[in-house]
Amino acid sequence: MPRLRTVYVCSDCGTQHPKWNGQCATCAAWNTLVEDVVGGDTPVVSKTVAVSRSLNATSEPLPMMNVAHDAAASVPTGIGEFDRVLDGGVVPGSVTLVSGEPGIGKSTLLLQIVGAWSHSSLYVSAEESAQQVRLRAERLGIAGSNAFLVSAMSLGDIVAAIDKVRPSLVVIDSVQTIADESVESAPGSVTQVRECAFRLVQEAKARNVAVILVGHVTKDGNIAGPRLLEHVVDTVVSFEGDRLHPLRMVRAIKHRFGATNELGLFEMTERGLVGVPDASNMLLADRQVGVAGSVVVPTIDGQRPLLVEVQALTTTVTPGITPRRSVQGVESSRLAMLLAVLERRAGIPFTSLEVYTSVVGGVRLNDPGSDLALCLALASAALDKPVHASMVALGEVGLGGEIRHVSHLERRVIEAERMGFRHVLVPTNSKVPELRHATVVRAATISDALSLAF
Repeated sequence: MPRLRTVYVCSDCGTQHPKWNGQCATCAAWNTLVEDVVGGDTPVVSKTVAVSRSLNATSEPLPMMNVAHDAAASVPTGIGEFDRVLDGGVVPGSVTLVSGEPGIGKSTLLLQIVGAWSHSSLYVSAEESAQQVRLRAERLGIAGSNAFLVSAMSLGDIVAAIDKVRPSLVVIDSVQTIADESVESAPGSVTQVRECAFRLVQEAKARNVAVILVGHVTKDGNIAGPRLLEHVVDTVVSFEGDRLHPLRMVRAIKHRFGATNELGLFEMTERGLVGVPDASNMLLADRQVGVAGSVVVPTIDGQRPLLVEVQALTTTVTPGITPRRSVQGVESSRLAMLLAVLERRAGIPFTSLEVYTSVVGGVRLNDPGSDLALCLALASAALDKPVHASMVALGEVGLGGEIRHVSHLERRVIEAERMGFRHVLVPTNSKVPELRHATVVRAATISDALSLAF
């Protein structure tokens, strides 16, 4: 039996170190060394080099324009919103990594993909038993005769199951729980994830089968395991949302076969995930008009315009107590900056007020175009004056109090008009298309916007 020893592996580049250091000596990354256990007195050498040589032994250099590209055509999965993100579907021979927080619905989504797949498919469950997966499939109404199921944690068993079934789609849940028996390391370690990922990529290319991997995330929201995992796969898909809200968002962080500017929207129901073609209507369904601190912003995520309600609430604190700043769906640093701009450029004091802000529906606003709506919501809450119920606001707010132009303005404005809003507050120099039922209101500074909004 080989003697086990402890090493420290860089999660970015995979280099092994005999002892822990704050910085990797190879890639110079900080705080990336994690403890691992390997066998023998020499580092584990990846077998994928030999596999790669055997697979590509007959490859010959060709002029680039003579390389056939028909094999890169995507195949629809049957789940419309997922296919939208992947620019039509999965590509045979590709490897897709789907990441997300525990309980967000990754396994549900991939089980629905297996059920909707029109050809033979194999679902590999490395975390749950086959009986548990079968019960979930019954709850979701999945009864595909071409869908095969195996519960296995060994990479050798998984490859053997692929040999037996010969599917065109393989789903592995999850890559952090499978292990290669020839690697003396625990499942989920940097070494195991790296070796298993390389082997699965080689198998996908050799067999021309589409492989979808489920990836865990850390408490910081990053994909667990080595950074090499994201580089070696063809597509990285992020599955996001708040478990307390039904809305789920799917976006591609990396996609070698298409663009990464699309957004897929799902609603979690008792029957699984259902595509949401009209998210704006869903997000504004419970909105109450005439309430101070509420403003609607036409934001953009990928290529899809969304109308989202931003809410703010302020309360007076006892003198001598530091006021609280609570944010949900907005970066705290962005809120602090906008509060300073409102106090300095618009004369609205917040030093003695506790501030609470929230984006309805569990949506996270990273769009600079939502600055103006957030400022109006904060001012409305502080002054206890509601903004016009039929008004939406969009624009980036600078430190001088100026309102700046935002991207994709035409799509935002058209979406607001479609949802019945009759006043659109935009920056002064913005080029807005001609609208039939809505009026464009322009403001150059935050003070001008406040006078127009009330």
